[in-house]
Amino acid sequence: MSLDPALVAALSRVSTATLTTILLKKGLRNVWLRGTRPLAEGCPRAVGRAFTLRFVPAREDLATPESWSSPTSTRAAIEAMPPGCIAVVDALGATDAGIFGDILCTRMAQRGVAALVTDGVVRDAAGVRATGLPVWCQGVAAPPSVARLSFVGWQQPVACGGVAVYPDDVVVADGDGAVVVPAALLDAIVPAAVEQERLEDWIIGEVARGAALPGLYPPDDAARARYEATRARG
Repeated sequence: MSLDPALVAALSRVSTATLTTILLKKGLRNVWLRGTRPLAEGCPRAVGRAFTLRFVPAREDLATPESWSSPTSTRAAIEAMPPGCIAVVDALGATDAGIFGDILCTRMAQRGVAALVTDGVVRDAAGVRATGLPVWCQGVAAPPSVARLSFVGWQQPVACGGVAVYPDDVVVADGDGAVVVPAALLDAIVPAAVEQERLEDWIIGEVARGAALPGLYPPDDAARARYEATRARG
């Protein structure tokens, strides 16, 4: 199911730092995918539903170049990715074999995939950057995936960066990494996150004018009243 463009627009204005705070208030602490950082400088914030892919440790009789032609392959998975999704790849945190290279990332970009997020690494780094596909990963490695991993399927629950990610959860990624928002909580999280961003923008303005932090961050009743008055004035 595609993500409502209005939700994409709203989340595109919300930082992952804000999202982790809002999710923490809802009781979710483990939502930040460890090892996911931008491959290229200046990546715009990416928002999309998770399209999950899963690797397991390589077994020598199965993890071969011939496996790339299997019906269960990364190539087949890419052809199933809908436009606007974020490919979330559980690569077991492996940093010595690149799960995707420039050819696969080129195809993902052609299909309108919003981003690739993985706790593993990519290969052909210069070519991957040239595709324009935003990538969050642990870095780069020259060896192919089969040197370390076996691909086993897509659109299953995965553990990426130590976080449970289910198909159609929403992923937001920026300079601080990637965060998963459970699909069932989306309608509650987005308005709260947007409001938190507005409040913190106001607080930054107050601090810039010399206001002290106690009573301001977090805001007490008096600070909240000043904030609401500012909002009412537009």
